[in-house]
Amino acid sequence: MTYFIEKEGYYMEQYHVSGMHCAACSARVEKAVSKVPGVTTCAVNLLTNSMGVEGTASPKDIMAAVKAAGYKASLDKKNASVSEEADELKDTETPALRKRFIASLIFLLILMYFSMGHMMWGWPLPSFLADNHMAMGLIELLLAGIIMVINQRFFISGFQGLLHRAPNMDTLVALGSSASFIWSVAALFMMSDAYVKMDMDRIMVLMDEFYFESAAMILTLITLGKMLEAHSKGRTTSALKSLMKLAPKTAILLRDGREVTVPIEQVKKGDIFVVRPGESIPVDGIVTDGSGAVNEAALTGESVPVDKVTGDMVSAATINQSGFLTCEASRVGEDTTLSQIIKMVKDASATKAPIAKIADKVSGVFVPVVMTISLITLIVWLLIGQTFPYALARAISVLVISCPCALGLATPVAIMVGNGLGAKNGILFKTAVSLEEAGKVKIIALDKTGTITKGEPKVTDICPADGVSEEELLQTAFSLEQKSEHPLAKAVCDYGTEHALKADDVSDFTALPGNGLTASLQGETLCGGSMKFLESRTSVSEADKKKADELASAGKTPLAFLKGSRFLGFIAVADAIREDSPTAIKRLQSMGIHVVMLTGDNERSAKAIGIEAGVDEVIAGVLPDGKEAVIRDLKKKGKVAMVGDGINDAPALTSADIGIAIGAGTDVAIDAADVVLMKSTLADVPAAIKLSRSALRNIHENLFWAFIYNIIGIPLAAGVFVSLGLTLNPMFGAAAMSLSSFCVVSNALRLNFCKLYQ
Repeated sequence: MTYFIEKEGYYMEQYHVSGMHCAACSARVEKAVSKVPGVTTCAVNLLTNSMGVEGTASPKDIMAAVKAAGYKASLDKKNASVSEEADELKDTETPALRKRFIASLIFLLILMYFSMGHMMWGWPLPSFLADNHMAMGLIELLLAGIIMVINQRFFISGFQGLLHRAPNMDTLVALGSSASFIWSVAALFMMSDAYVKMDMDRIMVLMDEFYFESAAMILTLITLGKMLEAHSKGRTTSALKSLMKLAPKTAILLRDGREVTVPIEQVKKGDIFVVRPGESIPVDGIVTDGSGAVNEAALTGESVPVDKVTGDMVSAATINQSGFLTCEASRVGEDTTLSQIIKMVKDASATKAPIAKIADKVSGVFVPVVMTISLITLIVWLLIGQTFPYALARAISVLVISCPCALGLATPVAIMVGNGLGAKNGILFKTAVSLEEAGKVKIIALDKTGTITKGEPKVTDICPADGVSEEELLQTAFSLEQKSEHPLAKAVCDYGTEHALKADDVSDFTALPGNGLTASLQGETLCGGSMKFLESRTSVSEADKKKADELASAGKTPLAFLKGSRFLGFIAVADAIREDSPTAIKRLQSMGIHVVMLTGDNERSAKAIGIEAGVDEVIAGVLPDGKEAVIRDLKKKGKVAMVGDGINDAPALTSADIGIAIGAGTDVAIDAADVVLMKSTLADVPAAIKLSRSALRNIHENLFWAFIYNIIGIPLAAGVFVSLGLTLNPMFGAAAMSLSSFCVVSNALRLNFCKLYQ
């Protein structure tokens, strides 16, 4: 399948951006790149540290813009193997943060023993430290300094952001911890002066103004929060990583009559490979010899094996459960279905949902606003007569409790988890927009053939006209339909082949979409198609019309044929409805969705199928361009989704608010759609809508938490609720900040438990 269409001079490039630590960082990068001439859209994903850029701007200019903003960008590897991409997604951040946290915690516990254990609980100290407050202060300074060195990345990133006039979350942490440390050092110097003057009362007061433990605690707790967040973020890409793990590493090729095992990267289009029972199919290919049952659950989520025989397509990462297959490689490397799915999931995660714009706007100004609030808090408390240490503690609390990360992660984590869950079930959303918008549809228009029905019609009745033999009717129909690719034509051709007919060679073949076919045979014009089409060319008896109406009422499609000006009769064809279609349609209706069936068939035949399927409305006799017009009319009543599988559905899929393509359909339909259903089953349509609604609800929950947390937390830290007896120590502020992002990511992971088919 082909999922993407590249336009000349217009492309989408994926970049890896390093140095981002919070939503303010991603907003800064996005703003900088958007200003580059030629950039149409830019979307930065904080979760995966990726950036998708559309437009004509050169990668050199884009990377220069990122560098000017204070970050680094590099192009994603082209033609990278799936295993290489999997390595890129490995969680290297959590182990590094775990080491930092453990080291910080060890020194913090020692620091807390000296700073609080002795003072609050009377824990014993070495004799040389008894009543030696200067020595105690120096030990606390040393231990806090060690913890600051261990967590130096906060200070490097934070102050670099400040220098680039792009403050970020690390800036808030660095300022809060630095302010605590610097004031504590100043208090230590003032204590030394008090010792010289033997002012013991002053010494005891200054002892309470040491904030070394706060400086160290802030860093340790933030590191803990970052570690938990990184671990949870790693789990959000588990679905994508599990897809990548499916990619085979080697293939067994037939070369000069011998079997040779080669790395998957060496397989080329046209190579012949073999697959034994229990082995994974290495690349996409066509079965040239043998037969077997292939488990395609890895790609479609369908656990029932599919029988494969000579001429059938097989896909990479599917498993041959029985039989020996010899295949010819048709798509390799990044062209395989598996690679395309992975690319689609990655690209969807790199795009932005409309709802994310709200958070982005806030995130872009969040850190400067918080720094301003912190400064105002300090000044206000000093003006109303509080001591400098008290005012400083309130200001530091404001800095460390604020959490822009929660805002920045609220949308992308839910999008990533939602896309991953969809991919595991064979439901592929091309963009974050399609994932958000799919759940908002009020009307679903379903193509009949191949969507509601199996798309494999069979001949049911042969009805020659008076004076015409059944053989002549079949021979004419077979000769005319052999050049058509329409499913109904295939049914006639299959019937003719089964009855050992030989088609005559016709000329001047013309397909008239929505009407029928014409051709020439030995100077005579052959016509085939709907009764309405043939009635415009010749007269048809009332008996024949009545018979055709009866068949149409039974849900069959009568195909009429003409030779010269002589009416030959008609062949009835019926397309069996999919077993799961009525259930899927009923489920859509239970979700409050109006279900419409669109078809080019005659009204009677269409209504018979519509009643059997249980749709709310049937619109029949619609030509390909007419489907688009119907969709435009339906959009006046609400948001519309179109579900189709054929080339003739492409305009309607594009015109609809959400286009949903059945995976077994044509490449054109898949390219035009926003959502692709790999299993080619209608049951996935309500599942996709449920997933979209669940993801959107999760995003709302995340954004609510992020906004409410900051709306309540910042005033609390600033001391607005002091009159109610509510104050916040900087250490508790740091703990709250640490847990905020973790809560958002953990909430997004709940999407994995969504039951799509219930």
